[in-house]
Amino acid sequence: MIRRLPSGGYRLYSRKRDPRTGKRRNLGTFRTRREAEAHERAVQFFKSRG
Repeated sequence: MIRRLPSGGYRLYSRKRDPRTGKRRNLGTFRTRREAEAHERAVQFFKSRG
């Protein structure tokens, strides 16, 4: 899940909520949406190898 930040950047969050905090885990902050999408694909690739 990618969200735009007030600073203009983008942050990648986990799809599931963290059971300890009830919030989504921050998986990285990026300057552009394209960078965030590329990282999201990488995360999904390694999750599937798991």
